[in-house]
Amino acid sequence: MEGRIYLLPREGDFYKANMHCHTTVSDGKLTPEEVKEEYQKRGYQIVAYTDHGKYCPHPELNSKDFLALTGFGADIKNDPMNGVRAEERTFHMNFYDGSPEEMQEEKAGACGPESQKDGGLGANAYIKKMKQLGFLACDCHPYRSMQNYDDYTGLEGLFAMEIYHYHSDLEGLNGYNPQAYDEMLRCHKEIYCLASDGNQNEYSMGHPLSDSFGGFIKIRARELTYPAVMQALKRGEFYSSMGPEIHSLYIEGKDLVVKTSPVEKIYMKMEGKNCRMKIALKGESLEEARFPLTGREGYIRVVCRSEDGLYANSNAYFLKDLPLKSITEQET
Repeated sequence: MEGRIYLLPREGDFYKANMHCHTTVSDGKLTPEEVKEEYQKRGYQIVAYTDHGKYCPHPELNSKDFLALTGFGADIKNDPMNGVRAEERTFHMNFYDGSPEEMQEEKAGACGPESQKDGGLGANAYIKKMKQLGFLACDCHPYRSMQNYDDYTGLEGLFAMEIYHYHSDLEGLNGYNPQAYDEMLRCHKEIYCLASDGNQNEYSMGHPLSDSFGGFIKIRARELTYPAVMQALKRGEFYSSMGPEIHSLYIEGKDLVVKTSPVEKIYMKMEGKNCRMKIALKGESLEEARFPLTGREGYIRVVCRSEDGLYANSNAYFLKDLPLKSITEQET
């Protein structure tokens, strides 16, 4: 409709993706082929293979119904901190390759531990190096990695950070990190957020400790091809979830409009401490909310919670980056 600004694109299809995955190439228990099979059974079209320290494209897994994104995970030792064992203080990062058909030998050489320097300065240097090779960088599970505020807000050049890491939730109930994401945004880090599994599959499917199918993103892309999906990721055309769905997200007039699967709460988070919210009556559910914008929000992002306590998060949108003259003029 004319006059709407679509924050999630109107055109294209949603593709379900796990963006953090370990296989037998590193320390996972399932082969890449087995991961594809299990995730496809449950409605996924995309898996990012991010084995630890291993750059290993899997083009043989690609089909018209499935896309294997090329990536790897890297651990960079963090500076010591009192009360925390040195080996627990890390920057664990995932890197997603924008063009896996290019410079494969150079990329494989750059992902090994010998190429990484320790500490925050080393992490930033490594992010810069990998970006030059065409990778997108994501800071993973900051709480599990024992990162503090200074650690993650000191990172530069990130594409995203994990707002949810299912394996960490099972391991220590510390997988959901919305505060860390908001702190990054309040430091004017214009990054996206990812929900992921981080699966290693030490337990069978259906076991209470199975670490698959708990965190995912839905990518809105024009087609299920590597270029289209990477373009959508770079543009932030996706949302993160543990279960609830965000069907559409747009600005109409001076309102933010969100439409979802049935949930009990829909919040609009902002740069300050205040939120706007819509909450269902007991025993009922919501599928839509409309929130007025004043131009003073700084950034906005949507959080939905289902009746069973599962969250969906949109990416953050900074008002200064949107064509909202009629709204932002209210601020002056």
